[in-house]
Amino acid sequence: MDACRDKLELGLKALGLDVGEHGNDALLRFIKLIAKWNKAYNLTAVRDPLEMVSLHILDSLAILPFLNGSRVADIGTGAGLPGIPLAICRPDCQFTLVDSNSKKTRFVQQAVLELKLKNVDVVHSRIELLQPEILFSTVICRAFASMPDIMQLTGHLLAEDGVLLAMKGQQPEQELIDLAETYSVIPLTVPGIAAERCLIRLEKPKHG
Repeated sequence: MDACRDKLELGLKALGLDVGEHGNDALLRFIKLIAKWNKAYNLTAVRDPLEMVSLHILDSLAILPFLNGSRVADIGTGAGLPGIPLAICRPDCQFTLVDSNSKKTRFVQQAVLELKLKNVDVVHSRIELLQPEILFSTVICRAFASMPDIMQLTGHLLAEDGVLLAMKGQQPEQELIDLAETYSVIPLTVPGIAAERCLIRLEKPKHG
């Protein structure tokens, strides 16, 4: 894992993030857990731990500066991405990681236990059935659905001043044409990834 550690530390530096030795260790342990469980659970198509550093960890952490408030939902979290890397780096925020795939939520629950993350709840549910007692200040979707579908499925989860962050590859021009909401497109540079990345940010319309 030495090569992974070196790549992670260089990537975090490029992103301007200092998560400390404890944070680095937790992120590396998370990569090892994905690699271990991937054999049986098929969590991700990425098999090489070194590739996971860029494609999973640094890709997740590139959106860290754009989190809003302290209650964050990661919708369609899959193997816990981006939720777990973000939760490791933001212990002051409470994260709810949601997925309808029970195999994946079992893995995420195990990862939360092994990494001793006190700020993460894991929920096995379809998005439209999720009814949180307290709404979220940030809702994140990574490679989840088209923008109109994301708005339709997650709108009920956002607090009054909430922000939706949709992680995308290339700017999805066609999807954005269909959006009535005001949005901004934030280009992302992820260390070790040549492909385009962007973040679509939408604020929940205020009523009244």
